[in-house]
Amino acid sequence: MDNLLKSEVFKLKKDRSFKTLVLILIAIAVLIPTIMFMFGTETLTVDDLFTSIIGKNHYVLKLLPCLLAGYFISSEYSLGTMKSIASSGNNRIRIYISKLLVFTFGAIILSVILPIAMTGIGAVYAQFNGMPDLKYFMQTMIFSILYAAAFASIMMVFATLFTDSGKAIGVLFAIFLLFDPIMFLLASKSTVIEYIYNHSIFHLVYKIIMVNAMDNIEIFKLTIIPVLVYLTFGILGIFVFLKKEIK
Repeated sequence: MDNLLKSEVFKLKKDRSFKTLVLILIAIAVLIPTIMFMFGTETLTVDDLFTSIIGKNHYVLKLLPCLLAGYFISSEYSLGTMKSIASSGNNRIRIYISKLLVFTFGAIILSVILPIAMTGIGAVYAQFNGMPDLKYFMQTMIFSILYAAAFASIMMVFATLFTDSGKAIGVLFAIFLLFDPIMFLLASKSTVIEYIYNHSIFHLVYKIIMVNAMDNIEIFKLTIIPVLVYLTFGILGIFVFLKKEIK
């Protein structure tokens, strides 16, 4: 298991798509605060900047790892890498878990770059005035990590089903872009679907920004649901991988 994890971490470090996405996010994290503080007409506090980032970071959580899933996972089937790993005597369950853990780690890295880097750079420009509340900052980061992991677990299943990176990315983008509008439409016609959607990670991810105004029950729900999703889709992915014919 240790060797598998080390191998996956090495591949993630060398993965061009991962490095490209990280560099793009870092560039955005540098450019946006620079432009806002140098050319903005209104005084912007670091707290305002952080809140605006958290309000839009769900796009990063749901979409950018789709690209990573296609290139880091699905491409290994088409290139024959996965066949070599599976035929080397390694247990399939361990192979999948190792891949899932490292892919989750990659998704988490992508999810925290903007809020951490942009807040840090904004703090330098603002000379650390108007900083966000530390407790709120930590809460939002923890929940961003939880939901990035939950979405990664779902992506991993579909990336395993589709052995072509292009198809995997296309399907994942379709799912993560269309799920909200479709469920919102269906929820308006059915209270059952409305309840399901309101308790799904696709809906709850939008509430991360409001964590400082939630009671204990709401925070518990915001915490336990992504954990259950991660475990459920992790187990589902293992079954899919065990049944999959690797060519």
